[in-house]
Amino acid sequence: MKWKKYTIETTTAAEDYMSSMLMDLGIEGIEIEDNIPLTKEDQADMFIDFLPELPPDEGISHVSFYIEEDGSDQKQILTQVKAGLENLRKMVEVGSGMISSSETEDLDWINNWKKYFSSFTIEDILIKPTWEELKEEDKDKFLIEIDPGISFGTGKHETTQLCIRQLLKYIRGNSEYTPENKHPKVLDVGCGSGILSIVALKLGASEVVGTDLDADCMISTKENMEVNHLDAGLGTFYVGNLIDDEELQQKVGTEVYDIVVANILADVIIPMAPVIPARLKKGGYFITSGIIDFKENEVKAAIEKAGLEVVEINHQGEWVNITARKN
Repeated sequence: MKWKKYTIETTTAAEDYMSSMLMDLGIEGIEIEDNIPLTKEDQADMFIDFLPELPPDEGISHVSFYIEEDGSDQKQILTQVKAGLENLRKMVEVGSGMISSSETEDLDWINNWKKYFSSFTIEDILIKPTWEELKEEDKDKFLIEIDPGISFGTGKHETTQLCIRQLLKYIRGNSEYTPENKHPKVLDVGCGSGILSIVALKLGASEVVGTDLDADCMISTKENMEVNHLDAGLGTFYVGNLIDDEELQQKVGTEVYDIVVANILADVIIPMAPVIPARLKKGGYFITSGIIDFKENEVKAAIEKAGLEVVEINHQGEWVNITARKN
């Protein structure tokens, strides 16, 4: 299969916004190239001994994405991308916005990215890819192993980390956040690789239920549960759209969850917000991320309109977590 590669010339200030816009359109396989020097944390995460010499950072970034060459909706997608670019111009400097294209041969999407995913920690949790050997000094750590396969969710993205930190607070608890139920039942909307479901179970959740639009995610989630030695009976997973699928809503259940977690996109969270309170028990929490910062107020307003009380807003980079409570 051949693919068409499209590259948008933009600014480093706009690259995350550009990525969010492309993801909102359902585009996957996004690449970002810029000359921003790596931080010490980035270098440690990627185990780079000798940094390449980069040209001076002039604030220019190239954001690339791929479309099947024989895809019938190619023109429609490009039209949507151009419209999205013009909308972004109203809120951030996007630079030239010029789009160039090239052809590429078959790509091994499933495996080529693995060289960029290595072990890292969130608080006291060590998240390790399944193909990496566990170091001797890490054998006593709180370990989660993940192979995302073709699903979203290595845990390394800011949005996933924001959700994991909230699960730590609301399941494990501390002086400020003490959960009423020490073994909560959790609904994971948009479960992807299953990483948030697995984190919840390993932190002490009694049961998880997950949903996703992509049937492949069910495979990834179940495989990752096995890798983490979790009983398959602890998790039930459904394919479907919780927003408007009444049959799925019935399967998932009403007022049975202590926590609903959703690491999706702002444009999905907003229409989904009205169906969340019915899933939660009284006093239950809605933990969400995947929200680019310029959509924070819009998502917050939708959650509050649904009748939930926003109790926390956290930021990491240009991404936002909003946590709300059903009173």
